[in-house]
Amino acid sequence: MNPFSLTFGKEPVKAISRDMQMGEIVDGLTSSNPEFQVCMITGVRGSGKTVMMTEIAGELKKDEGWIVIELSPERDMLHALAAELSNRKDLLQIFKDAKINLSVLGFGLEIDSEPPITDVVVALDRMLERLTKKGKKVLVALDEAVSNQHVRVFASQFQIFIRKNYSVYLIMTGLYDKIYELQNEDTLTFLYRAPKFEIQPLNATLVAKEYKDVFKIGKEESEEMANLIKGYPYAYQVLGYLCYKKEAHYSDVVDEFDAYLSEYVYDKIWSESSECDQKVMRAISKTESAKVEDIRKTISMEPNAFSVYRDRLMKKGLISSPAYGHIEFTLPRFREYVQRK
Repeated sequence: MNPFSLTFGKEPVKAISRDMQMGEIVDGLTSSNPEFQVCMITGVRGSGKTVMMTEIAGELKKDEGWIVIELSPERDMLHALAAELSNRKDLLQIFKDAKINLSVLGFGLEIDSEPPITDVVVALDRMLERLTKKGKKVLVALDEAVSNQHVRVFASQFQIFIRKNYSVYLIMTGLYDKIYELQNEDTLTFLYRAPKFEIQPLNATLVAKEYKDVFKIGKEESEEMANLIKGYPYAYQVLGYLCYKKEAHYSDVVDEFDAYLSEYVYDKIWSESSECDQKVMRAISKTESAKVEDIRKTISMEPNAFSVYRDRLMKKGLISSPAYGHIEFTLPRFREYVQRK
């Protein structure tokens, strides 16, 4: 069986752990005086946001005091949260003892002596209040957050639950643009105070070791493979998958490697970029020196205007500054991809 996976969001057999960054988030949520109740994980497509959130959720699930609920941003999240909590058999007695009648809302929990609750927010308020008193903590995991009606309504109400000192926590993943758009909603400015954890590249030494162990190759070749993928998790999986499947040297699968990255990630990144962003990226790809001054001259752009696009591309995780006055692409063979465009 191929130990590498091309499926987005699914934890592959051969995954490089990010224990330090994951531990920072888990510690922040679980300390006796939590550092935060809402946090966001951001990064480019294929950077491992979903996998990290899944690992964090799995770690917290090991503690019976934590209730982990995964929600979709494409449905009524308040109703979905209430439904998920009411369907937990381990919580049923807690809600019965609190005489929370949810029969009218269609959740199946009926208390004969109590009038049914008809509003989902009231129901959630009662449920979370009771769970907090019982020492239970509820973590909501939201993957690929966007600024749609479902997410905005949920986040606004979640803020109220936090103000009531309920033991509720929210962890979201999302692209920089989507998170930024959500934070800029007039009623959701509290999200600006929530810490954002930007996914860091995979450790090159660990990547080389995994390739070396799987393919039984020498140190030099494994390090060349690690350098090729530039710490990008999806590229790590793609290169390993192709080499394993074809039993080939990594240099023999570069064309297919490029094709996978283009079709499944880079085309989407490019289509979501503005014309000016694309213009700047083309200039970067054409400038061998990597100097900002030379790049600007290529497109005749003033320093102030260029800095706007440079900062935005940095926040998106597409470029970095390895040295003062220089910028380069962060993604593997993205320079070649842009040149082809």
